[in-house]
Amino acid sequence: MPRELRDVVFVDGVRTPFGKAGSLYAETRADDLVVNCIRELMRRHPELPPEQVDEVAIAATTQIGDQGLTIGRTAALLSGLPRSVPGYAIDRMCAGAMTAVTTVASGIAFGAYDVAIAGGVEHMGRHPMGEGVDPNPRIVAEKLVDPSALIMGSTAENLHDRYPTITRDRADAFAVLSQDRVQTAYADGVIQESLVTVATPSEELGWGLATADEPPRAGTTVEGLAGLRTPFRAHGRVTAGNAAGLNDGATACLVAAESVATELGLPIAMRLVSYAFAGVDPEVMGVGPIPATEKALAKAGLSIDDIGAFEINEAFAVQVLAFLDHFEIAADDARVNPYGGAIALGHPLASSGVRLMIHLARAFREHPEVRYGLTTMCIGLGMGGTVIWENPAYRELELGAEEEEADL
Repeated sequence: MPRELRDVVFVDGVRTPFGKAGSLYAETRADDLVVNCIRELMRRHPELPPEQVDEVAIAATTQIGDQGLTIGRTAALLSGLPRSVPGYAIDRMCAGAMTAVTTVASGIAFGAYDVAIAGGVEHMGRHPMGEGVDPNPRIVAEKLVDPSALIMGSTAENLHDRYPTITRDRADAFAVLSQDRVQTAYADGVIQESLVTVATPSEELGWGLATADEPPRAGTTVEGLAGLRTPFRAHGRVTAGNAAGLNDGATACLVAAESVATELGLPIAMRLVSYAFAGVDPEVMGVGPIPATEKALAKAGLSIDDIGAFEINEAFAVQVLAFLDHFEIAADDARVNPYGGAIALGHPLASSGVRLMIHLARAFREHPEVRYGLTTMCIGLGMGGTVIWENPAYRELELGAEEEEADL
């Protein structure tokens, strides 16, 4: 029996403030970070009956301890959703939350779900990337990949080798831009609207409240970054200043069929157009967003010139610059990461995909003249992921112009 696919929309997204690994959330459980996000989503949208949530998909890269045990299901139970609401865990390293969104979106388009919660968490202070893993010795012994492929900072140095025009100076300048834009976004109240306040226990200090991101460094300068060491290679180009740090945090969002969102009175922030994942050489995983974007654009019948807003995960400055150089976009283009990115805000691995979507939804709201935008990121072990979105405000603007023309 042929099926009619449904349009899928991003309703809303929230996140915890991001902390430095083992600092702000040193005594806070990873699953509690997710629970805070789910509860806040439901609090913000009383028009959504909890029993109408059909699925909870939560990603984590290191699925162990307090971010293991099928965290989508346990977080659903802990957040107070009805026991009838199922859940599962998902892993695509840095693109975990992105994959959670695209996976439930596919189910919604097919008709398996009407409304779902998708997100991700990473508590790198408790669970460093790679904890408990046992890579098959064949990977190195049979030279399936270069040993550097298993060290993300080394893959970034390899990317500098591939693109010698992306100098350390350029990477540091981009990092400063990210820091400056985050400071401006905070001053304008942009960042705060999506943050969930988290109560943080401490045996020594008692209870505290996490209300803002911990990683941003106001007053960062290119001169200051120039003095940082290069831990992944002697005389290298990747530093703690031009890369995202090790972080703790969680995100969650509501994804729904557009018809159901309209029926329930849920807001529609973005409409899903297409998505794609692509594999690349693991040694230069940072190029992943390039083929993933080309693939997603082709599926949508669009070109890069149709995209008016970009949210690119800043795992490393060199990775963003490689993408921008490929598509001939200036590093300081106002369409790219207008509120800053992971170099300043942090990158709690599996959670970051939804953070990108939150920022893109805000950019759409501020720029109804922009029709299409994308979220993209590089992924460990040699992958990239891209999701293309449509701005619903653009259609309203277009319809309004048509009505005005008809009146004339």
